[in-house]
Amino acid sequence: MEYLEFELPIKELEDQLLKCKVIGEESEVDVTETCQQIEKKLATAQKDIYKHLSPWQRVQLSRHPDRPYTLDYIGAICGESFLELHGDRSFKDDKAMIGGLGKIGDQSFMFIGQQKGYNTKTRQYRNFGMANPEGYRKALRLMKSAEKFGIPVVTLLDTPGAYPGLEAEERGQGEAIARNILEMTRLKVPIITVVIGEGASGGALGIGVGDKVLMLENTWYSVISPESCSSILWRSWEYKEQAAEALKLTATDMKKLKLVDEIIKEPLGGAHRDREKTFKTVSDSITKSYEALKNLSPKDLVSQRMEKYSQMGVYKG
Repeated sequence: MEYLEFELPIKELEDQLLKCKVIGEESEVDVTETCQQIEKKLATAQKDIYKHLSPWQRVQLSRHPDRPYTLDYIGAICGESFLELHGDRSFKDDKAMIGGLGKIGDQSFMFIGQQKGYNTKTRQYRNFGMANPEGYRKALRLMKSAEKFGIPVVTLLDTPGAYPGLEAEERGQGEAIARNILEMTRLKVPIITVVIGEGASGGALGIGVGDKVLMLENTWYSVISPESCSSILWRSWEYKEQAAEALKLTATDMKKLKLVDEIIKEPLGGAHRDREKTFKTVSDSITKSYEALKNLSPKDLVSQRMEKYSQMGVYKG
């Protein structure tokens, strides 16, 4: 288990508890009472630290190297039923954007999401979760297929942004994202969007237009990352904490601003602390959202989605 800087007091107590248990096992000394005291301290420390996280600390948690990624969620939720589909039928298959058919119970869904890597090799293979235009075109092709067969769409957002390279711009990155946003607003099947990690800028929005938009507790969703915002406004990355505060990017802020519909609670310490519980909660939330949408006619579905997005940013002076 890797620990972030603000989690170090927890690490110290966990190490103490482990040593205490080892001493108890290797010697005749009764360490039950000492272990209980450390456990009590540990529980208090965890509560204090995780209940009062700053926006920047939540950003750090959303990037935790042990945090589950899109394929982890799909594997746990769909099991053997997932069939990955490849290619945009125009240029090539984008490894940063994955998609395919899978089942939750008896209901089929089209799953689409950005995938990051676990180590240097897979991070390069997945382009650090930054999709190229062909990734967005693949996503749109799969959404259109889902619409054709009346299959609901689930999108999982976890990207530091769309790939900003020259070749991506040459192949129409902006157009691909804009096309997806347009087509998603009028897709005739239910769309459920879940922010599972980083929801950065147009890279996330390119698959982020949904009838129900859910956010895991320790994730963020914003027009720009705190570091980039800091480097633009202050010409330095030093002010990323202030930028995170000002951007109002946490799940709580997004819910307050009515930009997302629901916050999915995570286990204490983040999704990676109890993966199975997180997968179960996300699966249940997707099912619940689908139940609320499945009886709507395509016309009602589209008009409600349009209305929802039209209301965003309305300001009364």
